[in-house]
Amino acid sequence: MNSVLNATKVPLTFITAIAIFIQLYMAFFYAPTEKYMGDIQRIMYFHVPSAFVAFVAFGIVFVGGILYLYTKNKKWDYLALSAAEIGVLFTTFVLVTGSLWARPVWNAWWVWDDPRLVTSLILWFIYIAYLFIRASVDGDERHRKFAAIFGIIGFIDVPLVYFSVMWWRTIHPKVIDKNGVYMPTEMSQTLFFSILAFQLLFFTLLIYRFFHEKQKEKMKEINI
Repeated sequence: MNSVLNATKVPLTFITAIAIFIQLYMAFFYAPTEKYMGDIQRIMYFHVPSAFVAFVAFGIVFVGGILYLYTKNKKWDYLALSAAEIGVLFTTFVLVTGSLWARPVWNAWWVWDDPRLVTSLILWFIYIAYLFIRASVDGDERHRKFAAIFGIIGFIDVPLVYFSVMWWRTIHPKVIDKNGVYMPTEMSQTLFFSILAFQLLFFTLLIYRFFHEKQKEKMKEINI
């Protein structure tokens, strides 16, 4: 696993850089200006992909936690921690860009009775707590196990965030559902490419963060 990840770092970084450059061009120049919201709608090409990154990141925390509990191999703990940190970063970006988008459209920075907003904030708090728990590990296997269990349970909120616009009444726009995509072709192309580009960015960051965590642990063992 380590050799494969190490071999992909440079080519993946190069591909990601190109993808992000194309994504920025599409978001600001290729996609048309939305008729009613204007240019503020372009936040969607960063807001929505960031949410998908967070979902994937916390999914990896979930899987990594299960594999760590089953195998006791620390590499799964390192992977879960790395994914959690990146997931929290992108969830923060989701909350910030969502507020910036909401202010001119909803005339409010935040709406407490919107299920997606509230479940997203809860998700952010859950994995902030996970990082605090994980920071107290310092080589203690009991803490690692507790963090893994907490990360697994915390993943329950991910489907709540995703399906909140379908299960409850919400003012969040539904641009994609089982019936199709409700936007012009150029906008949908830009959105889907943005999701792809952000996923590439996530996996690039994950690989670098994973190896950083492994090196940090090796340094601790040498100092001991």
